[in-house]
Amino acid sequence: MSPSFILLLIALYFGVLLFIAYLTGKKDSNEVFFKAEGKSPWYIVAFGMVGASLSGVTFISVPGWVESSQFSYMQVVLGYLVGYFVIAFILLPIYYKLNVTSIYQYLEQRFGSVSYKTGAFFFFISRVLGASFRLFLVATVLQYFVFDAWGVPYAITVIISIALIWVYTSRGGIKTIVWTDTLQTLFMLSAVFIAVFIIGKELGWSLENALSQPELKAYTKTFHFDDFLTKNYFWKAFFGGMFITICMTGLDQDMMQKNLTCKSLTDAKKNVLSYSLVFVPVNLLFLFLGAMLFIYANRNGIELPMLDGKAKADLLFPEIALNHGLSIWLGVFFILGLIAAAYSSADSALTSLTTSFCVDFLNIEKKEAKKQTSLRKKVHILISIILVLVIIAFKYLLDASVIDVLLKAATYTYGPILGLFAFGIFTKYKIKDKWVWLVALISVGISAILGNIPPTYLGGYVFNYELLIINGAITFTGLWFLKIKDC
Repeated sequence: MSPSFILLLIALYFGVLLFIAYLTGKKDSNEVFFKAEGKSPWYIVAFGMVGASLSGVTFISVPGWVESSQFSYMQVVLGYLVGYFVIAFILLPIYYKLNVTSIYQYLEQRFGSVSYKTGAFFFFISRVLGASFRLFLVATVLQYFVFDAWGVPYAITVIISIALIWVYTSRGGIKTIVWTDTLQTLFMLSAVFIAVFIIGKELGWSLENALSQPELKAYTKTFHFDDFLTKNYFWKAFFGGMFITICMTGLDQDMMQKNLTCKSLTDAKKNVLSYSLVFVPVNLLFLFLGAMLFIYANRNGIELPMLDGKAKADLLFPEIALNHGLSIWLGVFFILGLIAAAYSSADSALTSLTTSFCVDFLNIEKKEAKKQTSLRKKVHILISIILVLVIIAFKYLLDASVIDVLLKAATYTYGPILGLFAFGIFTKYKIKDKWVWLVALISVGISAILGNIPPTYLGGYVFNYELLIINGAITFTGLWFLKIKDC
């Protein structure tokens, strides 16, 4: 597929997004941008959140991860499912009761301003990194398959990607995103179904015999109960996944901002529970696609694409979809699915970061009404510039699977948020608020030290996503020492 044709597809896709933005952004106000006026249908939010939860990382990196980890990622996904129930029945009732714009306002009401700013700060770092990881992956694919052919520098590719998001989110904000996410989820799921169908046909598989193929068995080992010391041990992955969901969805302004646009708590619960049930089979389908891609590559002598002198499993899906003449429709839907998957999470990240910075750090709700919209727009531009700089930096820093790096980063940055919310929900103590920031930094520092201890010093034990739980527990313990005893 030629770079010109790919670029034409992207242009047409963004034309549709801009049309949606025009329809949803006619009323340029902070109430629309931050809360969508509280009128979003729950089923629209739920369907759109499937795409936002999966993102471009799942679309490319999960299939590419199959060779090294097989289907063990499903252990994490099962933990995700339990985490969604915690969100629906513990966290959402708190947010709706307090009627917050930013979920970290709960920490201010519970503990004080320093706790509030600490939680918002760690969200900000977490979401900048998360959004940058996702867009880095997409920008890398576009660079490799499109813009390198025209000699366009990587930095320009990144700037164009962020600029397009800024254009269609600058007015309607979360209201626009609720509706664009629905379109993006549709394209993403269509792309993976079409890819499975076309590659399966090339392999000579049918619906009846696909799961019984001998070649498939080399990739499908899912559960690991035999060795507690290993990274993929079931309970480590399961509880890690559970707490990753609680933190990266339930304690994350990006994901919760969409839930808070629903008309009522009941609708918000329906939203979370419905898309959580869809999440499991969709991830399984991505893993199945990954196995098919590696089998197809082995049969046809296709090597992993090289980028900056390194073999990149994350690029196998686009390599097969775009460069091996399988079907024009596979290439078309791959591009649409890739762009949809990436931007369904990146656009909401840009909006939520703008919301958090405005509400949590600039106290925009206390400013004069006539200044609020202008301030929000300036912050929107600032956040866009920050994302551009971080994504460009990642080109020179990352060499592992993007989804693995993303989840590892989450174990450090979301731990203090987890500890703060857990202490607030499960105890009745007040704390010495002014020292909370120090507890959070110490917790991250200890967790980072633990995560980098060589396994040989720990009897062969390898830390995985359970570091997130440990990080949260350290923060919780530190807050216990800050409690005011007469409360």
